[in-house]
Amino acid sequence: MSTPTDLPRFVEERQQRIAELLKTRGRVEVAALAADYGVSDDTIRRDLRQLAARGLVQKTHGGAVALNTGVMSSQQRAAVMPAVKQAIARRAAGLVQPHQTLFIDGGSTALALAQQLRAEGAPRPLTVVTHALDVFLTLADVPQLRPVLAGGEWLPVHRVFEGEQAVATLRAHRADIAFLGACALHERTGVTAWQPGDAAIKRAMVAGAVRRVVLCDASKLGDVAPCAVAELAELDHVITDGEPAFLGARRLAPAV
Repeated sequence: MSTPTDLPRFVEERQQRIAELLKTRGRVEVAALAADYGVSDDTIRRDLRQLAARGLVQKTHGGAVALNTGVMSSQQRAAVMPAVKQAIARRAAGLVQPHQTLFIDGGSTALALAQQLRAEGAPRPLTVVTHALDVFLTLADVPQLRPVLAGGEWLPVHRVFEGEQAVATLRAHRADIAFLGACALHERTGVTAWQPGDAAIKRAMVAGAVRRVVLCDASKLGDVAPCAVAELAELDHVITDGEPAFLGARRLAPAV
């Protein structure tokens, strides 16, 4: 928290500090920033609008998130909108039935889904194929739940495996449902990813699943990343707290 002696004196300095906070925390709130910097909520909202216009943040209700969460570490992503991710995960878990095989992508929302699936009363038995180490470890000791790890090239920042070996493991399986994370989701470009390796994993899941379900908080909606994953028409459901008209009946509301 800022003290009166170290409060930023200029708009540019305050906005720079907000941008730096977003890099480390992934998310900021208007009320907390206003209190820290001794300015009004409207002043902070204006700062966030200007930062968003420069492509540095994504405004949300009551605050902002770092624009490109795809390049955050797994720990940083986990701190961004945890309540929303838990609600999305609960809705996703409600789609799962006993005896199914699932693909589960990497990312903090997918990990929240895995935590839902290990809970008492969740469907059993299940087979879960994943390239995310934390998803695998979350499910590894659960009775009647068989996790399969698609190993390959280890990416420590995101705690996932990628590369040819991981993609080959996914291609060797078929799933009832693929639960996909989304770096970005746009009406015209569909699901896109920031990195080619991540996109290849997601495409393998899409190709091998009967149903394709995207887990996506509102900050990803309307954005475009450079690597193609899937067209909107290839998706069965998108579970999101956003309400874009272009999703229509595909949108499922998170479980409160």
